[in-house]
Amino acid sequence: MDILDRYIDQLLEKSTPQAPIWNLEKIRAGKKPSWNYMDGCMIKAIIELYHITKNEKYLQFADDFIDFFVKEDGSIQSYHPEEYNLDNVNAGKTLFDLYQLTGKEKYRKAIDTVYSQIKGQPRTSGGNFWHKMIYPNQVWLDGLYMAQPFYMQYEVTYNNCKNCADSYHQFANVYKLMRDEKNGLYYHAYDDSRQMFWCDKVTGLSDNFWLRALGWYAMALIDTMEIMPEALADEKADLNRIYKELIDSMLPYQDEKTGMWYQVVNRGGIKPNYLETSGSAIFAYAIMKSVRLGFLEESYFQYGAKAFNGICDTYLSEENGELQLGGICLVAGLGNKEMREGTFEYYMREPVVKNEAKGVAPLILAYIEIMFHNGKQ
Repeated sequence: MDILDRYIDQLLEKSTPQAPIWNLEKIRAGKKPSWNYMDGCMIKAIIELYHITKNEKYLQFADDFIDFFVKEDGSIQSYHPEEYNLDNVNAGKTLFDLYQLTGKEKYRKAIDTVYSQIKGQPRTSGGNFWHKMIYPNQVWLDGLYMAQPFYMQYEVTYNNCKNCADSYHQFANVYKLMRDEKNGLYYHAYDDSRQMFWCDKVTGLSDNFWLRALGWYAMALIDTMEIMPEALADEKADLNRIYKELIDSMLPYQDEKTGMWYQVVNRGGIKPNYLETSGSAIFAYAIMKSVRLGFLEESYFQYGAKAFNGICDTYLSEENGELQLGGICLVAGLGNKEMREGTFEYYMREPVVKNEAKGVAPLILAYIEIMFHNGKQ
């Protein structure tokens, strides 16, 4: 896959912490660099690339990038824990590896800075973290990926697993509250207060099954299970059951030709629904990684590999000597503004872009799983 190596190098060469080329949300908004989850996704993928290739340029890039934001006292430029925004926890995952690899004490302090948010994060009546302070009482599938792997890793590494069971219970609640029993898919979000205009007043759930949200949830499960200690063997087995059910529920919706999935998963035949890159790449990564770690049988690998190859065939192209990855939904959420109402039409009207972190990072992670697999042959 020389083409992907070229693509990754192209992105890194054109990016600095002040202006990462993959962060289209910031570029479009004309905003200054900040501590954010999109960059966190990319830097985590680049660190994983370093682990498998041992190429120092990847570690150097990741270290330079995160070093730019982390101050000597462990505070982080532009990050305010008291905003209680779960998205901002995601980039904290990079700190564990970078501390181990570089020994920089400020990274260890910064881990505590991010953990201070987890300790104070408001919760629903059932004990789940609010997605953001500005979205009270709401649980979004996205938030499990943003926070739970960091939470589990902190507990295992630095807190004697004191709150590992709490992380597990948050997944168990989502399984109970947000899963559709008929098709096994999960709704994008849940409002514990039943107050938001977008939610069903009886169930508290939003209306649709958004691909990337389901992907975030799948990644959250696999990345958290990977970290869980043996002391939680029963809880890990339960999460593995939940995870396998999710993958088994997604497979009937996988596009036969490309191996990808649709932006609104269960409505593939309805225009203008489209095969979406970021969520498909996330599932490619999650499926292949879970086979490698023994959470799914070897027979599942083909489904992840098919999605990976389908994305490359469908959306990776060369224009004017530069590689482009298309088909990426820029952003989707359920906000306080009426324009983010969670209907099918809403998910269709969000911008589709190229070379954006939420598509690029999981494709790199999926590529790493292909490398692992080929190394085993």
